[in-house]
Amino acid sequence: MVKVHDAERLLTITELSEALGVTQRAIRFYESRGLLAPQRAGANRVYGYRDRARLQIILRGKRLGFSLALIQEYLDLYDADPSRKAQLPRLLKGARQRIGELEAQRQDLDLTLEELREIEQQTLDAMRRLGVAPPEEPK
Repeated sequence: MVKVHDAERLLTITELSEALGVTQRAIRFYESRGLLAPQRAGANRVYGYRDRARLQIILRGKRLGFSLALIQEYLDLYDADPSRKAQLPRLLKGARQRIGELEAQRQDLDLTLEELREIEQQTLDAMRRLGVAPPEEPK
């Protein structure tokens, strides 16, 4: 739970990057794409609670494999409609699409692993027939 004084506190780019485990370069990149718009205190960027929350959404979206365009759309919907009535259906659609993509990738990975295990077994069988000792498996 965020305390009121924490929500009002401004962070430097260094503090924000350390708090969220992201590089300053990444934060500047998201700014250049219009995903973040920090305030300025002289020549320095300062980030409020809203910026931190937006960055957390961006990082989560990236971790889940969403494009920056989709993340931008999601953030724009939230800005336009704080009730989230427009945002939630779009989020659901994006999540379902990403689930489908990941399920397809998992099937592809399963097939690839199966094929590689067959190659591994065929290679071990050939090595045994030739009297060649297989190397130790990596740990």
